[in-house]
Amino acid sequence: METMISLVLVILAILLLNPFHFWMPNMAHMVMLAFTLVIFALFAIFILREKIQDERDSVHRMLSGRVAFLTGSTLLTIGIVAQSFEDAVDVWLVVVLVAMVLSKLVTRMYSDNRL
Repeated sequence: METMISLVLVILAILLLNPFHFWMPNMAHMVMLAFTLVIFALFAIFILREKIQDERDSVHRMLSGRVAFLTGSTLLTIGIVAQSFEDAVDVWLVVVLVAMVLSKLVTRMYSDNRL
């Protein structure tokens, strides 16, 4: 189920980019946006409700989290560098990168002091 929701989320995100310029913002596009938000909420629920059954599950969860964080931060950094050469850095790229790094730092500090 989690895999299916992940794939639907990826497909919707790609379609929202409108790579072939099929649509202008209309009702179908707005419905796709709403559907994307619902699918992302389901994806987030699955991630938050993951149950760790043994040490192996814990290691797999940590590894997937690290890979996801490094992939996201690497792509954001590449986007920031590429846009810097055009003197037009999108604020959202910087905000998301800073939010990712700060959330990682705060979560790490919290878990180190809590456990």
